[in-house]
Amino acid sequence: MKKLLSVITGVLSLSSVMASEPFQLSLTPDIALQDRNERIEGFSLSVWGENPQSAFALGLVNGSTGESAGLSVGLMNYSDSYTGVQWGFINYAKGDLTGWQGGPFFGWVIGGVNIVSGNMTGFQCALVNTAGTLNGFQLGLVNYATSTEAGLQIGVVNIIPKNEWFTKLPEELAPGMILVNWHF
Repeated sequence: MKKLLSVITGVLSLSSVMASEPFQLSLTPDIALQDRNERIEGFSLSVWGENPQSAFALGLVNGSTGESAGLSVGLMNYSDSYTGVQWGFINYAKGDLTGWQGGPFFGWVIGGVNIVSGNMTGFQCALVNTAGTLNGFQLGLVNYATSTEAGLQIGVVNIIPKNEWFTKLPEELAPGMILVNWHF
């Protein structure tokens, strides 16, 4: 009996120390297997899910709160701050994103919209790509970065407002260019 009580006590104390769950299943953030504040370390399957996570998130709408990481695949992916891959028609990071934001391909045409309000370090590939500060590569019809430390844009319209007009060639090209724009 002492051993059984010891095991039960150990399991209960271990479960209270654990700060994450391996699986999330949700219809909405409030109608879910795990509470929306519970960190998911594993797999999330959702119609609309929203958790802090280091996980593979598959759903129509995937929300990642706090410092999150992983792979999010859905129609819409949004996050506070994210490291990894967001793949969907609409990808939005309120803070920073390190990794890859991508939209679906239709033959040779890329769809979708990617938005990073903070620092974008990595690769954005969609019809429209926007970033606060770009440190990487944007490929799309329209590419916009407020500023860049080291970045390359390839598309029909490429805008980096804080680039100077042809004063520091070849490190900087121009605030707005067709086909290609950069800052190194």
